[in-house]
Amino acid sequence: MNGGTQGVLPDWTRGLWPAPTEALPAPAGATDRPIAFEPMTENDLDAVHAVETSAYGHPWSRRHFRDSLQAGHPAVMLLGQALPGEQPLPARADGRWLMGYLVAMAGVDEVHLLNITVAPAHQRQGWARFMLDALALWSRGQGAHALWLEVRESNAPARRLYERHGFEAVGLRRGYYPLSALQREDAVVMSLRLDAEHPAAHDMEPAR
Repeated sequence: MNGGTQGVLPDWTRGLWPAPTEALPAPAGATDRPIAFEPMTENDLDAVHAVETSAYGHPWSRRHFRDSLQAGHPAVMLLGQALPGEQPLPARADGRWLMGYLVAMAGVDEVHLLNITVAPAHQRQGWARFMLDALALWSRGQGAHALWLEVRESNAPARRLYERHGFEAVGLRRGYYPLSALQREDAVVMSLRLDAEHPAAHDMEPAR
């Protein structure tokens, strides 16, 4: 765990993640609001997809999220209490902000990050780093030795975020991402060793 968060994430991150009743300390410099991780369910997919389409030019479809849930992949949302005068978007029945989410896939001794997204209204506040920290802690708790991801080759801000978090580029997937109706873009494959501490990341948000 690096010094990017105020305090240490609670015990449940070591193997019982997420726990809806646990509150988490916000990243340094972020708006002071109560936050918590909660499991993503099919009832959340309209709100999740609304954030996804607002954050990316080539977003996941609603089906991508539904298929991940049905496959049993770990999928969690970062929710924050609305502050006085705020109107959370997209609207949720509980009145909280959907600040971000991630979807991962657990394998043998490793975890593969499939999607990590911060809602545009909450970007550049440290939440991407915060979610990466939580995922790394949870992954260690599952006995994983490495965390993997793919990122668009052209996405320099996201690549810098991951590099500063300790990820290293280890390969290239040709034509992995759609770029236009006729073109595709390569993906950089990156890996983080979970048996070593990673350096602090700066406040940049990843995007595909």
